[in-house]
Amino acid sequence: MRPVTLLGLPFVAALASAIPFKGCQHKVKESIHSAPHGWYKHAPAPKDHVLELKIALPQPKFPELEQHLWEVSDPNHPRYGAHLSKQETEALMAPHPETLDVVSEWLASHGLAEEDLVRSSANDWVTIRVPVGLAEEMLDTTYHVYKRAETGESIVRTTRYSLPEILHEHVDLIQPTTMFARSKAFKSTLHWATQLQPAVSSRSGGTITGPAGNQVNASCTSTVTVSCLRQLYNAVDYNTSATNGNELGITGYLEQYANNLDLQQFYRLQNPSAYGSNYTFVSINGGMNNQSFMAAGVEANLDTQFGFGFTWPTPGKFYSTGGDPPFEPGSTTANTNEPYAYWLDYVLSLDTIPQTISTSYGDDEQTVPYTYAKRVCSGFAALGARGVSIMFASGDGGVGDGDGDPTTQNCYSNDGHNVPKFLPAFSASCPYVTAVGGTVDIPETAVSFSGGGFSNYFARPAYQDAAVSEYLEKLAPGIYKGLYNSSGRAYPDVATQAARFLFIYQGQTVLTFGTSCSTPTFASLVSMLNDARINAGKASLGFLNPFLYSTGYKALNDIIQGNNPGCGTQGFNATVGWDPVTGYGTPNFEKLKDLVLDMP
Repeated sequence: MRPVTLLGLPFVAALASAIPFKGCQHKVKESIHSAPHGWYKHAPAPKDHVLELKIALPQPKFPELEQHLWEVSDPNHPRYGAHLSKQETEALMAPHPETLDVVSEWLASHGLAEEDLVRSSANDWVTIRVPVGLAEEMLDTTYHVYKRAETGESIVRTTRYSLPEILHEHVDLIQPTTMFARSKAFKSTLHWATQLQPAVSSRSGGTITGPAGNQVNASCTSTVTVSCLRQLYNAVDYNTSATNGNELGITGYLEQYANNLDLQQFYRLQNPSAYGSNYTFVSINGGMNNQSFMAAGVEANLDTQFGFGFTWPTPGKFYSTGGDPPFEPGSTTANTNEPYAYWLDYVLSLDTIPQTISTSYGDDEQTVPYTYAKRVCSGFAALGARGVSIMFASGDGGVGDGDGDPTTQNCYSNDGHNVPKFLPAFSASCPYVTAVGGTVDIPETAVSFSGGGFSNYFARPAYQDAAVSEYLEKLAPGIYKGLYNSSGRAYPDVATQAARFLFIYQGQTVLTFGTSCSTPTFASLVSMLNDARINAGKASLGFLNPFLYSTGYKALNDIIQGNNPGCGTQGFNATVGWDPVTGYGTPNFEKLKDLVLDMP
């Protein structure tokens, strides 16, 4: 795809003549009241700065795709496990042929020929590279450079854009325009812990009783390792296959690089049998995996070390997705979108996808335009329909900012009213993914930062209606009235340990905390469940939530203590049954394995 310049645009007469877009009345397609809290308008965007615009075309057959998802994910449905193929899924994601024609004609009227376009595998996304000046003409808008006061980073965005009225039914959204979301890795401050290394392999400290009634090394109360997790979650004796076709995928964004020397050091320390093995690196949209010592990424190291160290010898894939760069004056790098759309474009174009995928990134839901969140969430539904289990971290801010002090909290709506609101996280709030919260200690309690709450974008899905309704009935009447959407998709769904994880960073032993710890842990256990099903000649589990809420919860350890403060409140409480702190609780692998092997 070549960027189109303002001068010398090709004239595409055949297409441009079909619909008279020039002079056509524009109508606002999308707008936000103002830039989100913390962003301010800095300067007009340079006219020659290149934007990489992604245009989402409507998917008229998505309701049919969603129905397939519910049926193939429900253990009580006759079609359980009958996942769709790539071709079947794409047919249900494809736009109407008229939409393809109209949008192509509109692009041609602005000098963009077919060779200037990049289309997704299902033709539901079109990507173009254009200078700001041309984008402003096409979208009847004005771009500015916005700065974030807290970090100083800059991006090129607008607060509204318009399209010719005839295009509105043929375009779902165009970004980057109104989206200010900056995905972050869910983790807290590192704690250097080299002095703790001798304790990792020591078993001289005695044992304590774990949630499954088995004995767990007492050192696991202060330092969490792969061995601790296998003990805690009753998975000590299970060995995975290297050759049955099962794979685990770990996603990486924001220039997070997984250092291979650190990984080998981790293997030597925590899983010597895996030493010398490696994962498959996959670059998407220019994503890299810089192996210089100082380029090692905390998030990427944590995810790959625990994910691949836990599931070895199951083959692993590490996806590094480029995109979302800050604006740099004079830079030739195009200003682009959140990276999820690029990652989805890529994996959905593959014939074979890892059966289990873990992602430890997200942002406040309200910083992601509803249209974009809905569209990305639909992509996750397509993955589920194809038999992929997708885990997302629930976030590290409790019900919002992690601050229980009402005098210093920073949770406000971004709709112009600036009223106090809990801040749910996206993509954890998508009803087609499994959101993973966090616990701490043995016996386990909810860790205070465990993200949880209720979506303001997505309605509560039927699979969790009974569980969530039961929780809401236990709340004190009127508590947190107006702060959360009680009818929204509730999360998290499950949890695991999320504190004091010991891993290797830049050659040193480090402890870290966050749902970035719990997410690859739960994903690893799901990958092992998929391994067991594949060995038994059964389909992969695919989208997990209908199973978890109907049957799987019986094999989870219910967490009944703790809460997740934030937004000037003490947040929600963990309690018997499902709760918006730890979901249904932490896994008992052997019990889960028995359940999933009993299913078709």
